[in-house]
Amino acid sequence: MNKIKVLLAEDEASLAMIVKESLESRDFIVFDAENGEEAFEIYQKKDPDILVLDVMMPKKDGFTLAKEIRLENKNIPILFLTAKSQTADVLEGFNNGGNDYLKKPFSMEELIIRIKSLMNRIALKTNFDAIKIGKYSFNFTKQTLEYTSEIEQLTHREAQLLFHLFEKKNEVLDRTFILNKLWGNDDFFNARSMDVFISKLRKKLKKDSNIQIINIRGFGYKLIC
Repeated sequence: MNKIKVLLAEDEASLAMIVKESLESRDFIVFDAENGEEAFEIYQKKDPDILVLDVMMPKKDGFTLAKEIRLENKNIPILFLTAKSQTADVLEGFNNGGNDYLKKPFSMEELIIRIKSLMNRIALKTNFDAIKIGKYSFNFTKQTLEYTSEIEQLTHREAQLLFHLFEKKNEVLDRTFILNKLWGNDDFFNARSMDVFISKLRKKLKKDSNIQIINIRGFGYKLIC
């Protein structure tokens, strides 16, 4: 398997060094940059597989950099590192092409899990029409669930939610992340709405007793299959 090439843009030198050394010790290839302009130059020369961008950087911030890269590359995964926690900042990241975000301080294990998850998502996109969830066949493109010969139509949001659960299967899907990603913010009413959608998915997957969607209180949901 080819090593994953990571472009790390982080202006805090001590943190950048720790992240770079930790990723390299796990067999990643890391190109590091201390500002947005340098990161863009490295992106053009090195063709990385994934971008890990600090939001607050000199010369060019992470959001601006992501927006520029998205003009020429719609598919490369982008993960933001941010000290900000307000919903508006998270939404700005998504609006500028981000796929995920990680709040500082973070553990290296969590960063590695997020990177691998985003890379797995890219791999999944090559086979959207044949995702196996237990005994079910999930067609993300057509938004259908098939069990033996029975086909059930999903709504757009059900399909989106199930896809995110699947790409994090046997791991916790962060509640705040998915609310911001699919509902636009993580307020009380949207959280209740998501609970309803989770219940609907449980019912639609109940024919396979080995499939469970577990509520991890205070954190999110886990699809076990």
